[in-house]
Amino acid sequence: MEHQIKGSWHILKGKIIEKWGKLTNDDINMIDGKRELLIGVLQKKYDYLYEQAEDEVKKWEGQNPYPWK
Repeated sequence: MEHQIKGSWHILKGKIIEKWGKLTNDDINMIDGKRELLIGVLQKKYDYLYEQAEDEVKKWEGQNPYPWK
């Protein structure tokens, strides 16, 4: 099942770019609220292993709670 952000994606885009400055607007538009795509882009941009990217997202989610679908 693909994880999708509900409703507040437009608010979270700025917070994601704040946290991960290497992400571009094109990256954010491609991610479009999908958690797995965020993890994949972080792997590519930051040269993270999957587990590292997932851990980073989990930490960020703890500070910015919102419902992933």
